[in-house]
Amino acid sequence: MIVTLIIICEVGFWVLLAAGLALRYLAKKPRVGAAVLLLEPLLEVVLLVVTTIDLKNGAEPDWKHGLAAIYIGFTVGYGHYTIKRIDAWVAHRFAGGPPPVKPPRYGMARARYEGRLWLRTVVAAAVAATLLQLAIWYVGDASGTESLTGWQFTALRAAGIHGVIALTYLLWPKKAPPEDGPTRVEQTRVEPTRVERPPSVTKR
Repeated sequence: MIVTLIIICEVGFWVLLAAGLALRYLAKKPRVGAAVLLLEPLLEVVLLVVTTIDLKNGAEPDWKHGLAAIYIGFTVGYGHYTIKRIDAWVAHRFAGGPPPVKPPRYGMARARYEGRLWLRTVVAAAVAATLLQLAIWYVGDASGTESLTGWQFTALRAAGIHGVIALTYLLWPKKAPPEDGPTRVEQTRVEPTRVERPPSVTKR
């Protein structure tokens, strides 16, 4: 049931996102669209409540509960970021808004961008690890908490790996390629000089 609910939450996320943006930009109802987008966090609340009830009813903690915590953490860390980027694209595509700002590609600007993404991963891992720890305390000495502990290490390991990747952009910033000069020298076509002949003299 937990896995099915995770799938439903993921599908519901994109359905609500599409509906909210359609109402905002296509139907010209920005307030209604914003209200629909505000329903997004309710999906994670429902998943959290159902997972808690499942544990309360005596279900043995396993990978499904850990996956639910990871999903909620990821949504907290990246949900708003995803909505904001897609909103900017739809506004540009259908409402004449400015083009979405592309992520920087080179130098320290790219390093800062990667660092901000890593902070989102840290938030996601922290939320997931906290929920898992609460579940461990809630279950108590019941068997199966080792699975939840394993998911905690999975979340922290993902944040650590992402941190190492982000650090490489700081230590070895990607350099912009040199501006390309002209690939070939345009040859000027010289038109042949036209020499006019003097008018002929007619002999009388």
